[in-house]
Amino acid sequence: MSDRLFGIHGAALELRSHRMGMLTSNIANAATPGYKARDIDFGAALDARMSGNGRDASIASATRYRVPTMPSMDGNTVELANEQMAFAENAVAYSATLTFLSGRVNTITRALKGE
Repeated sequence: MSDRLFGIHGAALELRSHRMGMLTSNIANAATPGYKARDIDFGAALDARMSGNGRDASIASATRYRVPTMPSMDGNTVELANEQMAFAENAVAYSATLTFLSGRVNTITRALKGE
């Protein structure tokens, strides 16, 4: 029902939220030896989700390990500046998606009230 009601924005918000957690984990482990940074290919995950795959299946199929431009000696692939930039971009996109959903909810609420 939520897919019909909120369209692509409901799925996008879930995926952006999961990506935010993954980027946060990368930033938190920037000094952990051997940690491999991961990210979600958002377009692939959203396509998979809209084609009927479940949330977990779409995230799993779109999760990728980052390839560092300058690998560290301890095997950690987190590049803090890149992670912070990806986090900021994702936060803006999350906020925009939330604004779309909020507008949709307000429209439905007004329609139900007869305004």
